[in-house]
Amino acid sequence: MERHQVAIYVGALAVGGLVGWLGPGAGPGLEHAINPVLAALLYVTFLQVPAAELGRSVRAGRFLAATLVVNFVVVPLVVAALFVFLPADQAVRLGVLLVLLTPCVDYVIVFSGLAGGSSRKLLAATPLLLITQMVLLPGYLFLFLGSGLADVVEVGPFIEAFVVLIVIPLALAWITQGWAARRVAGQRAADAMGTLMVPLMAATLLTVVASQVPKLGDGPSTVARVIPFYVAFLVVMAFAGLAVAHLFRLDVPDSRAILFTGATRNSLVVLPLALALPDTLAIAAVVVVTQTLVEVIGMVAYVRAVPRLLPTH
Repeated sequence: MERHQVAIYVGALAVGGLVGWLGPGAGPGLEHAINPVLAALLYVTFLQVPAAELGRSVRAGRFLAATLVVNFVVVPLVVAALFVFLPADQAVRLGVLLVLLTPCVDYVIVFSGLAGGSSRKLLAATPLLLITQMVLLPGYLFLFLGSGLADVVEVGPFIEAFVVLIVIPLALAWITQGWAARRVAGQRAADAMGTLMVPLMAATLLTVVASQVPKLGDGPSTVARVIPFYVAFLVVMAFAGLAVAHLFRLDVPDSRAILFTGATRNSLVVLPLALALPDTLAIAAVVVVTQTLVEVIGMVAYVRAVPRLLPTH
């Protein structure tokens, strides 16, 4: 499965789209499945990062600094430059901001590894990326959309998502690691969990797309207008990430990882936040899912293009 995971993910997106189109009535039920499937995916992701590795990642000064700069300084500047081209609809703008201002913590590791990037360092940095984006996101939204946002975005779903999708999976992963270190049965269980990464990623993509495709009828033309914006973001971030990697004088594997972390976004984790918005802003969730569709195709291109931008010799 690992050798063919890109094809599996694209297939999951296609099947999800077909399920959503043929069985739109299943959408609400599938929405309730998103958080559990995503929490399981993040648990397996965190399980691959030994707690000791987190300490080492913090000490990997230049790589970690470059990761934070590209995601929380460069990306907001790029989004600000492109923001004026977005439709004036507040729900569309909110959906775009939710997804583009939050760095990916799941399949970025897969795609970075396929392109020869330092996927282990990215994996170790994921908890810090998750915590930082949750802390900074409200401030970024305020800067882009103003104080009126407080009337429509509640803090509750943000806190719930942080606990359910970050705190609990991370704690369970560390408990499992402790069990694996002391017992053979624990090691076997951890190894078995590790084999579920690709199936869980595919299940998450399928569930997300199938649950949201029925909502495309609410405004397909509006959603289609954000696709060029997402494509432009991917193109710009390839060169912006390259500049950051050169600025921090990183080696080739680390530089490739920086390009991927700057370009991939956290659509799956922020989707529950978008789904928690009032009905008047429901299109925001579809805008978030649209970014997933564009990005997965873009990552296939990245896997081929990044090694050419950053050759090993």
